[in-house]
Amino acid sequence: MTNKEKALALINTFATGDTAAAKDLLADSYIQHNLAYGTGPEAFIGSVAYLASAPVKTIVNNIRAFEDGDKVFLQTVYNFAGAGEQVAFDIFRFDADGKIAEHWDNLAAKAEPNPSGHTQIDGYDSLEDLNETEENREIIKNFLVDVMQGKHPEKTPDYFDGDTYIQHNTGIADGLSGLGVALEALGKQGIAMIYDTVHQVLAQGNYVLAVSEGSFGGAPTSYYDLWRIENGKIAEHWDVMETIAAEDTWQNQNGKF
Repeated sequence: MTNKEKALALINTFATGDTAAAKDLLADSYIQHNLAYGTGPEAFIGSVAYLASAPVKTIVNNIRAFEDGDKVFLQTVYNFAGAGEQVAFDIFRFDADGKIAEHWDNLAAKAEPNPSGHTQIDGYDSLEDLNETEENREIIKNFLVDVMQGKHPEKTPDYFDGDTYIQHNTGIADGLSGLGVALEALGKQGIAMIYDTVHQVLAQGNYVLAVSEGSFGGAPTSYYDLWRIENGKIAEHWDVMETIAAEDTWQNQNGKF
């Protein structure tokens, strides 16, 4: 199997309850960054077994899957044992033996369509422009500094094709105009969305996923943003924001990032 196929097989064990398959896919030194779970392969396998024993079956619906070097990043909808649908981004790192050695993620409850009628998962889903992966990664690296970290906000229009921008954030409408309206509304409420540190920028073709750390309304926040690039401009955006749990609740000490 390819690494992408292995990652998809691993998350599917939540639905199948196949603990043997999970054990075969995971490295002995598996590192978990989801702070609600213990680290190591046995903790993951225990979660698979627990879900298999639940009275309501877990549903896993992968939406998009990408590969970048030794990492695979996925956009997926989960419903763990009937607890409700959650939209997630997962990142898996593979070791030299092809085993899954490390995992990061962000999850949020599935919401109603946004002001422009888009959901958190619909939209363009064709992987293209594989020869432009590095150029697109650099576009987003620069965008994160200039715009998301606010170093050069005057450059914001340079990253877009006018007001043509498809937005999947649950509370923001399409276009730079929609983004401006949303930010103005947050400002009036005294809510600041701050990006402090970029931890990972993963890319394949026309898609780039950035993992950032900051705060939202003063609460420590993990930002996972997926952008689609078209002709050198940002054309579409999906995201999952998650408040970082208080350290005294962590089930592992690997940290969120």
